[in-house]
Amino acid sequence: MSYARIEIAPSILASNFANLGEEIRKVEQGGADVLHVDVMDGHFVPNISIGIPVVESLRKATRLPLDVHLMIEYPEEYIEEFVRAGADRVLVHEEATVHLDRALAMIREHGAEAGAVINPATPVVMLSEVLDKVDTVLVMSVNPGFGGQKFIPGAFDKIRHLSEWRARYNGAFRIAVDGGVDLENIAELAKAGANTFVAGTSIFHTSDPSASVRQLRQLANNALSQKV
Repeated sequence: MSYARIEIAPSILASNFANLGEEIRKVEQGGADVLHVDVMDGHFVPNISIGIPVVESLRKATRLPLDVHLMIEYPEEYIEEFVRAGADRVLVHEEATVHLDRALAMIREHGAEAGAVINPATPVVMLSEVLDKVDTVLVMSVNPGFGGQKFIPGAFDKIRHLSEWRARYNGAFRIAVDGGVDLENIAELAKAGANTFVAGTSIFHTSDPSASVRQLRQLANNALSQKV
């Protein structure tokens, strides 16, 4: 199945932007699978981050897939631009649009993988009508907007629920988790059913980001082998 392989997705929000190229090289050397790019507008979340020009620059700086997480109001208005800028996956929040089905369809129409995101206070059932139309479901395990937050344990039940649905209906979507993912919890998250792990502080705020990527992957893979 397409979701079977573990993915480690370093979140560049936690990187040193003054030396972003070198930061990317480090996680590439560690075997990172994808770069997670947080786009914030200061309205949907209480922070402002990067936009389309930075995504364009990232596309030129790496061959890794770009996982662009739109934490913005009216995401439909920007989907085409971000795909043109180089996004391989575009993730939109269930809470940010009243037309999630349409937004997901737009992403795929423009040639990118489509992902739906839910905040900590949003139940999984809110995605029940689109789970057959997504490539990824991203479970936020912190309230979005800032890096370095403490993991919210309620994410475990959501991941288990999604994993059960995926198995029952032969779904092919990945289950991603974002927020407070580290060496202490990644094994349990993998056992619960997650397979894409977005990690910022636990990678970029270490003495050796390359080694941190490898350690996270080893713990997740070991957990899966024990589960089987």
